[in-house]
Amino acid sequence: MEPGVRPAKRSSGAAEAPAEPGGSPKRGRWAPPTLPADPALYDGPFPFYRRPAEEGRFSLDAQRRYHPDARQLRYFAPPPAERPEPAFDLRHGYRDRYVRRDEGRREGLEHLLQWVAGNRAQGDAAGRPVNADFVTWRGHLTKVLTTPYESQEGWLLAVSLFRGTLYVSEVETPAARQQREQRSDMLQELAYMGYKFEHYMCADTPDGSPDPTGVVNTNEAFCTVVRTRLGSHSLLFAGEVDCADPRGASPEPPACYVELKTCKELHSPAQRKSFYRHKLIKWWAQSFLPGVSRIVAGFRAPDGSVAALETFETMKIFQLIRGDRGCWKPACA
Repeated sequence: MEPGVRPAKRSSGAAEAPAEPGGSPKRGRWAPPTLPADPALYDGPFPFYRRPAEEGRFSLDAQRRYHPDARQLRYFAPPPAERPEPAFDLRHGYRDRYVRRDEGRREGLEHLLQWVAGNRAQGDAAGRPVNADFVTWRGHLTKVLTTPYESQEGWLLAVSLFRGTLYVSEVETPAARQQREQRSDMLQELAYMGYKFEHYMCADTPDGSPDPTGVVNTNEAFCTVVRTRLGSHSLLFAGEVDCADPRGASPEPPACYVELKTCKELHSPAQRKSFYRHKLIKWWAQSFLPGVSRIVAGFRAPDGSVAALETFETMKIFQLIRGDRGCWKPACA
């Protein structure tokens, strides 16, 4: 399925594209423009992308309520380097200490717009309350960025123009809805393992220790709001952040943030090559866009334990794939 871009309601009151109650366009009455997933169409020199600067931050609590502060920020607290392997059980608590966010509730730009409303500029020369050409979530930009190499999962975006700024949100496609509603217990447990890994690697205070015995509540989130520029276009977007490293080489945000990931254990060069080709591209894009400098991965064994930790420097990931002619290119992604 090819990705699409759907024009949404304009500030002038223009009618919105016909849609089903769940937010998907009606079949046969309107079709969104599409972007083909072909790397050759996008190959070229790497475009200008300004180093992202943090504009603000906000938190979402256990009830998914918005707070204009960093109360949900956690701090990177890895196990001692001399430990042969982490003693992490990523399955622990799945049945009795797991509160899942209601993914059926489509939040759109709700929380980001709350931040915008609380930090509204006086206006620029164009009369815009937000001094940016685009306002969106980091996740939406990640999907666009990796489109040339994505042949399985399509996406649909709605774009609203308001006083010179384009607000970009995602519309759940019928295929994505079906996949969400029919997600197997195994896939749900794998998702839990990712959140549980964060509990093993993060502390509530800069000098604290992780407490992996608590409840995993996916309603909670800390988000950074960053400003950057792609070519001639100014971007303002928010993205969830796993933790900050209080002892890292870059103490200032967003470079101090660390992205935490899990992946099944790699046993052969062929498996690592596949990992570089198909998974690392999304990890890179997700961290590159907001300026997150490091990704720490926990490679899990079949029993749900973490067999090894590995750190990837975001700006050095391309060096890992440079020799693979069939691999992805950052300039195309």
